[in-house]
Formats: sequence, C-alpha cells, structure tokens
Amino acid sequence: MDILISNASASPIYEQITQQIKDAILSGQLKEGTLLPGIRSLANELHVSVITTKRAYADLEEAGFVTSVQGKGTYVAGGNLEMLREEHLRSLEEQLSALIAEAKSAAVSKQELHELLDLLMDD
Repeated sequence: MDILISNASASPIYEQITQQIKDAILSGQLKEGTLLPGIRSLANELHVSVITTKRAYADLEEAGFVTSVQGKGTYVAGGNLEMLREEHLRSLEEQLSALIAEAKSAAVSKQELHELLDLLMDD
C-alpha cells in the first residue's frame, strides 16, 4: 500500500493517511478482508508518530471502512460499499459547493465551469 505524505498539504497527516486508505478501498485497490499494516509498522514506514497512524485507523474504523480484531490487526471492512460510496459523494458535494461559490464570485459562467470540469475529467 503506497501512502504519500505531503508536508506542504493543509491537511493534517492523519487525514492524509485516512483519505488515501479510503480512496484505495473505494477504488477496489484494497479488497474486503485485506489486512492493513500494523499501526507501528505503518508509522515506521511513513516516518510519523504511532499516535498519528492510530488516529487514522480509529477514524477509518468509526466511518466503517475497517474493522480491528484484538491481537490480529486491522482489516478492510466488508459489507456495504454503497454506504461508503455515499460518504465519498457527500464529500464531493461539499467540495463542489465551495468551488461553485468561488466560481460565482469570480463571474465564471455555468458553461465555463462545465467545460473546465469536462477538460479535467478527460485528463
């Protein structure tokens, strides 16, 4: 599992880890039942605090993306991927709403915004 941490990002490190694991699950890169690296192992690999990776795993578990089994590890959760996809869509809606507000303040037309989205989606 490849996780890239950016020190230049405005997002805290635990959120970067959480988001990249969520993305890997939703894209199918991480399948149901896959064992994730241990908290200490991931912390060492990423050169971050164990507390940081523990927070990321706790957030993932709270959101239903992973399950922890005492003494065995953390696994990609099975079940309702549609619910997880809905969470992803809700996040996209929030981000798009913010971008639309910014576009309106910059007098960008709806058509220009559609064209920009089409161009970016085709890349």
